[in-house]
Amino acid sequence: MQRPTYSVGDKVVLKTAADGGTDCRISAVLPSAYGHAQYRVRFENETFERRIVQADIDPERSNRSAPEQTAALPKKGSSWLNPSTMKIGK
Repeated sequence: MQRPTYSVGDKVVLKTAADGGTDCRISAVLPSAYGHAQYRVRFENETFERRIVQADIDPERSNRSAPEQTAALPKKGSSWLNPSTMKIGK
């Protein structure tokens, strides 16, 4: 399943049209369907909203407000288990 990359308020550009009228703003992040992240977007010159999937967005020309998060790895030689913070009930 694909996680949403964009958030509400991000300005995105769609891949489909070659003209300049493909800029839109994300108004809601929808639940994923069939393994694809979905968004509700509104174009600047329209009064209604559309549903798009993440595959429709051109990532090179779109602005993302929050960078992708990466997992923090523990320091080399350390363990995720810290015995000094354990409390054992009697």
